[in-house]
Amino acid sequence: MKAPWNFARFLPLAERLLSRGRLPALIFAVARKGYRVGKLKEDVHLLQSLCLAWWRGEYRAISPKALLSVVAGLLYFVSPIDAIPDWLLGVGMLDDIAVLSWVIKTLSDELEAFRRWRDLQGPEKLRVVERLPDTPEALQLEHNKG
Repeated sequence: MKAPWNFARFLPLAERLLSRGRLPALIFAVARKGYRVGKLKEDVHLLQSLCLAWWRGEYRAISPKALLSVVAGLLYFVSPIDAIPDWLLGVGMLDDIAVLSWVIKTLSDELEAFRRWRDLQGPEKLRVVERLPDTPEALQLEHNKG
């Protein structure tokens, strides 16, 4: 399945974001934008949880290429300037939905493995792994301590 138009330009951005340790800023941007409807909400939450677990070093069983695609998909999601600008009411989220759906479908095996890992974790551990502190800086500090 071919990547959605305009997605490829987010891959180098994702690579820079990861190499510079800026994943917490993206995780918080995703949380701020959020999406409160059905399947997209579940998909965004899954990708955000994966990034948090990876950042905290709890889950590393994802290929670097897959992680890069997840981060690029989330960057696309939070970017107000993509194929269809988000401020266009009624249609602005269509390309975001298409990109996230493509990421979910393309990485289905990797994401299913992450779901299985999550299912094996106790509720207390998941609360710790998936908890967002008050600021991206606090999340950065957690990572630097570990």
